[in-house]
Amino acid sequence: MPVAKAEPTDASPPDPLTILRSRSYVVLLVMAALVGVPVSAAAFGFLALVAELQPILYTDLPKALGFRGTPSWWPLPLLAVGGLLVGLTVQYLPGRGGHEPSGGFKADAGAPTPVELPGVFFAALATLAFGAVLGPEAPLIALGGGLAAGAVRLVKRDAPERVTAMMGAAGSFAAISSLLGSPLLGAFLLMEASGLGGATLALVLVPGLLAAGIGALIFVGLGSWTGLGTYSLALPDVPEASTPTVAEFGWAVVIGLSAAVVGVGIRWLAVRLKTHVERRRVPATMVMGLAVAGLAIGYAESTGKSATDVLYSGQSALGPFLAHSTAYSIGALLLLVLCKGLAYCASLCSFRGGPVFPSMFVGAAGGILLSHLPGLSLVAGFAMGIGAMSAVMLRLPLVSVLLATLLLGSQGLTVMPLVIVSVVVSHVLSARLTPPPRPE
Repeated sequence: MPVAKAEPTDASPPDPLTILRSRSYVVLLVMAALVGVPVSAAAFGFLALVAELQPILYTDLPKALGFRGTPSWWPLPLLAVGGLLVGLTVQYLPGRGGHEPSGGFKADAGAPTPVELPGVFFAALATLAFGAVLGPEAPLIALGGGLAAGAVRLVKRDAPERVTAMMGAAGSFAAISSLLGSPLLGAFLLMEASGLGGATLALVLVPGLLAAGIGALIFVGLGSWTGLGTYSLALPDVPEASTPTVAEFGWAVVIGLSAAVVGVGIRWLAVRLKTHVERRRVPATMVMGLAVAGLAIGYAESTGKSATDVLYSGQSALGPFLAHSTAYSIGALLLLVLCKGLAYCASLCSFRGGPVFPSMFVGAAGGILLSHLPGLSLVAGFAMGIGAMSAVMLRLPLVSVLLATLLLGSQGLTVMPLVIVSVVVSHVLSARLTPPPRPE
């Protein structure tokens, strides 16, 4: 999220309360409300385009070519083409395709410039539509922030940098909030990821929340008008959660420890593979796409389940996965965690997208796997897995707790204490297991 950096000056910084009471701040709020409308519509259009392209590429295209159904090998050429497109975009278009996801979720790099927006759009579209294991949240934040900041510069070329940054932040809020199912959750995500705090937080958060609220209305209205839905993260039918037991608090520690080891391993491998990918960007990204396809095919052939369990971010698959979890054997769940985790790793090091939803799906699969053991209920394992793995991959413990609990609705309140324990354990252990960054 774009955050204005204070320039060194001899004068004392302006009082945030004075700014909040000023007429210019009211004008800023009006601008934020106006920005929320087109940015939210653009975000909705992007998600709708991705949702339309996925079945066209994986279902309609093979039928048009004369196949009776989708061949088991079909992900191989598609992900190779997707890797080619992403590699070319990152290599040759300005902005290198936007957010590089192997380093976790970050929102403090500032809004992309107008010339960088096409690269962000095309890299994300190729990643998501062709089935790589990343989510849309990071591209939406970049696109929303870039569109909003660009609109401010278009209206007033000499606009203060602080105003441009705050409008970029409001655009990011508007673009991401409805995807996560709640403007408030979107606010926490961007707040924690950008490191905002203190009095500055209120100044940026209020216009951002206003834009997010407007954006949520736009998402609902467009979803109803077009019949396409809202593309929000939601689970329609959640089993009833039981009161946490002493055994489940023990499982919270186990899940937190396991998620830390698995998540740090995924990130460690992704960072090292990224070094090789960057040396030969286009062919290496194609190879990583083929690796994702191979993992999906291997999982499908071994378990009889759909390859889409491994492909894509897992955002829309969480609800059906929880509802039909009893149809998965222990072996199938174990293989799903392995294949999805490795496909996630290959996507992190080469494609462009967000790390949120794949981490949630891998954690959910691991939690459901462990719920087959004594002392752990299905909903508790599902929620703790999501929270613990999200905390490792995003490094945002507060957001990870909210993701796992708000997703479950009223049942999330029941398991929240367990989620908090698992998140704290995974967050602390992953910090200890992750080596400090090398000096530049």
